[in-house]
Amino acid sequence: MTDKVVCAHLYISGRVQGVFFRSYTQEKALSLGIKGWVRNLSDRRVEAVFEGKETAVQDMIQWCHHGPPSATVTKVDISWEENKGSHRLHRFIGFSIR
Repeated sequence: MTDKVVCAHLYISGRVQGVFFRSYTQEKALSLGIKGWVRNLSDRRVEAVFEGKETAVQDMIQWCHHGPPSATVTKVDISWEENKGSHRLHRFIGFSIR
């Protein structure tokens, strides 16, 4: 792994709504210096986009496999967004809950 900037798009399934998953995700992302957002979906999943140094994004993804203490994560789908030049880097300011 390198410290290049990467962007990952996740869909997290399980008991992930009503357990403060978004708040904990925001707290963890900010502590790792990750930018992006997290939101609940109508199908009871949580969707998140993480942008930052590759090592930090990998740490964030690992955290999402278990989430906060009250969550039960059953599946994490990950897609990586390609970096197509500098316009793709640093698209976000901070980390928001949508």
